[in-house]
Amino acid sequence: MSDSAPILPPAVKGRGAASARLSARFDDRAREEDGDWLDASAAIDGEGPPLRTEVTIETPKTIITRNRSPDLPFDRSINAYRGCEHGCIYCFARPTHAYQNLSPGLDFETKLFAKPDAAALLRRELAKRGYQCTPMAMGTNTDPYQPIEQRYRITRGVIEVLAEHDHPLVITTKSARIVRDIDLLGPMAAKRLAAVMMSVTTLDPALARRMEPRASVPRQRIAAIAALVRAGVPTSISVSPIVPAINDHEIEAIVAAGAEAGARSAFSIVVRLPHEVAPLFREWLEIHYPDRAAKVMAMIAAMRGGRDNEPNFFDRFRPQGAYAAALRARFKLACRRHGMNAERFELRTDLFRVPTDQFSLF
Repeated sequence: MSDSAPILPPAVKGRGAASARLSARFDDRAREEDGDWLDASAAIDGEGPPLRTEVTIETPKTIITRNRSPDLPFDRSINAYRGCEHGCIYCFARPTHAYQNLSPGLDFETKLFAKPDAAALLRRELAKRGYQCTPMAMGTNTDPYQPIEQRYRITRGVIEVLAEHDHPLVITTKSARIVRDIDLLGPMAAKRLAAVMMSVTTLDPALARRMEPRASVPRQRIAAIAALVRAGVPTSISVSPIVPAINDHEIEAIVAAGAEAGARSAFSIVVRLPHEVAPLFREWLEIHYPDRAAKVMAMIAAMRGGRDNEPNFFDRFRPQGAYAAALRARFKLACRRHGMNAERFELRTDLFRVPTDQFSLF
């Protein structure tokens, strides 16, 4: 008697992950169905009850996150939120939810944390004795313009503080919601204090809906690039992540679309699958692309030394092998064809003014 194939959970409408298994890296209790009718509905009807986004208010003591990673171009960042409603199945930040005893799968997309005191905390930290100004990064972990920003406006509050004190800022996002803050970013960019990188993984709305279910549709992201450029904000396009046999055929088209919208430069990385992201991604492939799931994972492993992921500094951004080399060559050629990356843009740090108002003294 042969082993039967594993039973896959049904896809969850409007979400990237299909399951909510807790991390096995910590002493978390496994989550089990209790047998009620809501659990049974997925098996009977093929779709479980709708998942609603829950937001917990978080009150940290500091807001600037420091890093010493030698392969990252920034040493500080601000994350206005934990978790991300965009639900990108490939998101390398998913494992961070395990620290909250929550699932890197569906919990990461539906159980979010917001930091409404971020702007006040930032003002206080900028006023600390000895603070040295270098560009602040936003969007390095979870997207600062995910849907709940419309309600909480924490990202906007942070930008207002940075703009007030002429502090440079780099934002990475895949949301057209950023255009709502052009009134702040435009004047900052005029002083060389702001730059944006828009992530465009695919131009195919159907693929985007499966892979990044609650992010802005591709045409809106391209339109956002054009709007930012018209406002004088230097904007790059990130063709990331490249997933073998899923979106790799779109490299040239995405670069061309970004260039037509006015992007000055382009960036690209191959998909990374750290910790719990790998099994979630495998499950997603089996649900949406069973015909090529094994091929995709084999191609990823061929670029990562036979593993799902390469965790070492520098090597994690430098996939190996003939296929990886071909991807790099195609991307560089596309950039050259459209005049991308021809000049280096640097933000100013010499304009920074230390907060001196009374609020900053508390």
